[in-house]
Amino acid sequence: MKKKNTNKRKKTNNYDKIINQRLIIFLGVVIFLFSIISINLYKVMIIDNNKNKDDIKELSNTKIEGTSSPRGRIYDRNYNIIVDNRAVKSIVFKKEKGYTNKQMVNLAYKVSPYIELDYNKLTLRNKKEFFLAKYPEYCDKLITKKEKDKIKTRKLTYNDIEELKIDRITDNDLSRFTEEDLKSAYLYYLMNKGYTYDEKTIKSEVSDEEYAYIAENNNKLDGFNTKLEWERVYPYGETFKSILGSVSTTTQGLPSEYKVEYLKKGYALNDRVGLSYIEKQYEKYLKGKKDKYEVINSHELKLIKDGKRGNDIVLSIDINLQKELEDILTEEVIRTKGEANTTYYDHSSVVIQDPNTGEILAMSSKKIVGNDVIDSTTSILTSPITPGSVVKGASMLVGYNTGAIKMGEYMVDECIEVAGVPEKCSSHTLGRINDITALAKSSNVYQFKTAIRVNGQQYFRGMKLNFNQKAFDTYRNMYHSFGLGVKTGIDLPVESLGYTSKDNKAGNLLDFVMGQYETYTPIQLSQYITTIANGGTRLKPHLLKEVHQGTDDGSLGKIILKVKPKKLNKIDTKIEYMNRVKEGFYAVTHAPGAYGVGYIDSDYDPAGKTGTSQSFLDTDNDGVIDTETITSSFIGYAPANKPKMSIVVTSPDSSHPNGRSDFASLVTYRITGRVAEKYFELNGM
Repeated sequence: MKKKNTNKRKKTNNYDKIINQRLIIFLGVVIFLFSIISINLYKVMIIDNNKNKDDIKELSNTKIEGTSSPRGRIYDRNYNIIVDNRAVKSIVFKKEKGYTNKQMVNLAYKVSPYIELDYNKLTLRNKKEFFLAKYPEYCDKLITKKEKDKIKTRKLTYNDIEELKIDRITDNDLSRFTEEDLKSAYLYYLMNKGYTYDEKTIKSEVSDEEYAYIAENNNKLDGFNTKLEWERVYPYGETFKSILGSVSTTTQGLPSEYKVEYLKKGYALNDRVGLSYIEKQYEKYLKGKKDKYEVINSHELKLIKDGKRGNDIVLSIDINLQKELEDILTEEVIRTKGEANTTYYDHSSVVIQDPNTGEILAMSSKKIVGNDVIDSTTSILTSPITPGSVVKGASMLVGYNTGAIKMGEYMVDECIEVAGVPEKCSSHTLGRINDITALAKSSNVYQFKTAIRVNGQQYFRGMKLNFNQKAFDTYRNMYHSFGLGVKTGIDLPVESLGYTSKDNKAGNLLDFVMGQYETYTPIQLSQYITTIANGGTRLKPHLLKEVHQGTDDGSLGKIILKVKPKKLNKIDTKIEYMNRVKEGFYAVTHAPGAYGVGYIDSDYDPAGKTGTSQSFLDTDNDGVIDTETITSSFIGYAPANKPKMSIVVTSPDSSHPNGRSDFASLVTYRITGRVAEKYFELNGM
């Protein structure tokens, strides 16, 4: 019996040990967990609390920017200021904290009699929003009890209710508005436009009376104040203004089509931005840095960083040459419109470049509308023409490259007959000529016979011309390498390609090689002639020359960017072939009987190529082509051995045969001579 009791006690002791061990482990886990909880509580209550206070302070002290600072100036290549800023008296408004809609309405009524505003700009939505703010009790009755109950069940939001009210305000409700109401409604709209904490420009270019009233009473007109803002001014008037572009107003703000893009870049809704051409293209340089403020709890603003005027840009344009060019064009389009056979003529265009850098020195297009001459310079980038024989330099290179012709090779210039194609001739039968004479006297036939060889055939009278896509591609690729039929890359936001035909008729190849098949813009023709002038390097045409750091005193700061010539490609041909084309272009302006003699005074040693093309118009819009017109062009450069300038002149529809007279205007001839003379006069040559 004693032995059994001993065993029982041993078992009990072992069981107690196990219980004690488990209890110790449990207490250890509890203590460990409690320690973790205590540490986390300390972190949340002490450490994180301080951080949260800092975060709350940061959130409550929002940093915002003031209205736009003055933009940078724009200079021409000789550092003449062509776009500047001037101070403008403005009335601004910033909503006070806690302002109710009713208070805003009352303030609008108080101020509107003293500011002249065009309330005709009010939209129906603007009127309804003002009605809602003016008559809140009436508008509350437009909502049913059932709809109000849906707010409690979250089936409708307060915004939904407001929209229902606006929808239910009728024209009859709005008919009670007087002129005073409408003026106040428009002012109310301007006061609420944009973000709540934004300072809104209510009106720029205010009268002295308007400015004085707000300035003298701003302590009584909570939120209204006066301010000197800035406006673009143009010391040279309308000269080159269409390409310089425009800037939005503070009331206009961000353009809708670019709003998302600009907001992502950190702009505010009421920021002033470049809307077109140079102002838009170089927005990143021209925009100023705005004053930075901190919004403190009382909704007051504290200036934390001063703004800065935008950077200045220098363009490649010679503004004095540009002005002379525009004056010449204006005179010539008026003169031409008074000549015979110019019924469908309305404009001429000119581009002058430095062929060594790609810089645009001047460019303009003038269009006559009724008795007025208007600027149409943007058409240089967007309105293609049928170029005519000016493309024959590129066509000749295809012949050399493919082995279809050899330099100095003679052919007989005669009317050719190809099956299914009307007889094709040069403007005059030239007889036996070589490649230089073919360019000098603009032989179409020389190009026709060369193209037939490129097509894999030899010409004979009555032959059938096979369609060969490779021949088209060979010519088109050569043209593209010069910039014809492709975008030039000019540093402006708008540029068109021109027309590329998909018509697969074999006979079209003959029209192609003489510039009578596809269309190109004047800026493409300019890139083409500069490429020939400099010996075969296609350069990107550009208007930006330099960027200078903006300064407080308005002087030119240090250069932060200098634009270098950008080479796009080298023409794939032998140097002797390119020089042969240049020799032909020289003959155009010097050889006896050549078509380009006299376009540019021989004292300037020019080279170039004339072009004449046919266009066909539907003059009565009945869907039937009924009128043939002639487009004249000239492309050239000077001096021929070391070109300093290239020039393109185009005059679409400058004449039309009318059955009684074949008079053709010399408008392109006159413009070319006058503009080239002025260039060399201004440049001391």
